Amino acid sequence: MLQEDTEQKIKERETALAERVPPLNLSGLSLQEMLDLCKDLHHKIDVVDEERYDIGLKVSKNQKEIGDMNLKIIEIQSKFKKPTLKRVKISAEAMLSVLLGSKHKESIDFKANLKTVKKEEEKKEEVTDWRKNVEAMSGMEGRKKLFDASGN
Repeated sequence: MLQEDTEQKIKERETALAERVPPLNLSGLSLQEMLDLCKDLHHKIDVVDEERYDIGLKVSKNQKEIGDMNLKIIEIQSKFKKPTLKRVKISAEAMLSVLLGSKHKESIDFKANLKTVKKEEEKKEEVTDWRKNVEAMSGMEGRKKLFDASGN
């Protein structure tokens, strides 16, 4: 039966090709006629390739839609429905105990591994009696000190 089916398919293929593609008769053709025949065949090949490409895209699109429909059918038929998840507030230690189970025996101090930063205190000028400062700056000597200090 299988051999008969394969022979029948081969015969159908040969008859279909004989109908669509007549045998070429190249004898007695001039160079220009052969060029025209080649151009015509190339044009027909291009048209057939475009059709084959379009049909291939349609087939792949339909196969994807069929796969999506099958998934939807399976979801509809299945008894298991995904529950909506709720937010749960949990501490880091409780989460570790859930994840690690019995391995989690001691509490982990996350702050222990942090770097310590030393803050440098700003240098504060000593507060002196302003009256002494004014007396020292008065006169030519004080102005000279101000001029020398600003010049450097």
